[in-house]
Amino acid sequence: MLDVNAFAIIGGDKRQLATAESILDDGYKVYVAGFEKLELKKEIVKTTITDAIKKSNYIILPLPTVLKNNYLNAPYSNLQINLDDNFARNMFDKKVFCGNTEKLIPTSKIWNKIKLYDYSKKEEFAINNAVPTAEGAIEIAMRECEFTINNSQCLVTGFGRIGKILSKMLYGIGAKVTVSARNINDLSWINLLGYNAISIKELPFIKKKFDIIFNTIPALIFDEHILSKIGQKSIIIDLASMPGGVDFESAALLNIKTIRALALPGKVAPKTAGEIIKKIIYRLIKEG
Repeated sequence: MLDVNAFAIIGGDKRQLATAESILDDGYKVYVAGFEKLELKKEIVKTTITDAIKKSNYIILPLPTVLKNNYLNAPYSNLQINLDDNFARNMFDKKVFCGNTEKLIPTSKIWNKIKLYDYSKKEEFAINNAVPTAEGAIEIAMRECEFTINNSQCLVTGFGRIGKILSKMLYGIGAKVTVSARNINDLSWINLLGYNAISIKELPFIKKKFDIIFNTIPALIFDEHILSKIGQKSIIIDLASMPGGVDFESAALLNIKTIRALALPGKVAPKTAGEIIKKIIYRLIKEG
């Protein structure tokens, strides 16, 4: 029987599990599917996809929702879950919340007839996830480097949400921070905040050597030409969404250590990431 206040969480990683637990703590009924490999709170009902959707009014799908070959992102499931017409058909008359609707919609024409809400496209989602992303990036740097972040030469490319938070955190722990951006206003703010500022256009000509480079720009910044000037002692941590900002093949040939660090909130702070998703979904429900 349908419970108009119940939530079904289908697939996903530990962010979605944290979302389920947080919604449960708020007093709602929660059904999950695609988590066969994990132990859950006994109050969370682990069931089949069809049953979970049938009993719930609100359906939460993961971020990203779609993996290659149109499978649902469900790393803790024992099954590969096809995103096809049969899957989409279950969602009629439901409110479905997911990440990256632009990749989900092409998997079935039926999605065009369903109420879809993309929580990942909300500005608050990006802003709130900047903190765990920055913390995760620093954690990677601490693990990979044989020296302290304090007093190290760090370059941050991009001064968007993540770039702003990351630069502040690095500066706070004593790093010598250089930030590269395109916008003249951003470069002015970078200087005022006490960091070294350089234009993206100046990167091919800069002579300073950096210990750690954090890229946040989702466009090719570190091509073969710039990489050849960086030197083998630098570590590049690419935080940008695909395709990223680094020519990884050229970096490998030049023996420059590169790390592609995607979806860090779900890896380093799933509870916080789950709370962020929950709050946005609650607001979307309230707004109708």
